[in-house]
Amino acid sequence: MSLFVHPLAPLALALVLLGSGAAVRAGERDHELARAALQHGQVLPLRQVLDKVEREYQGQVLKIEFERDDGRYIYEIRLLQPDGRMAKLKVDAVDGRVLKIKRKGDH
Repeated sequence: MSLFVHPLAPLALALVLLGSGAAVRAGERDHELARAALQHGQVLPLRQVLDKVEREYQGQVLKIEFERDDGRYIYEIRLLQPDGRMAKLKVDAVDGRVLKIKRKGDH
């Protein structure tokens, strides 16, 4: 028996776990935007992006947001790194390039 997990399932789960009604409503818009962009071949699947992030940056994914910023699709991923610091990565959803990294404690 084969189990199929939709590529955006982790995003949907992360958004549901946010908890507040307003956050979930915003998350639903993120999810719909991400799903439409994926169906039209405009972005990489979230799983592909997460595989790359997890390979290149050690840490546990805590939160994922999908947004359109200045006409560019972005995955914003928050990680808890092994040293206990939080990292926020902005990843180009089209090609998977990490555009920006901000770590708590960095200047």
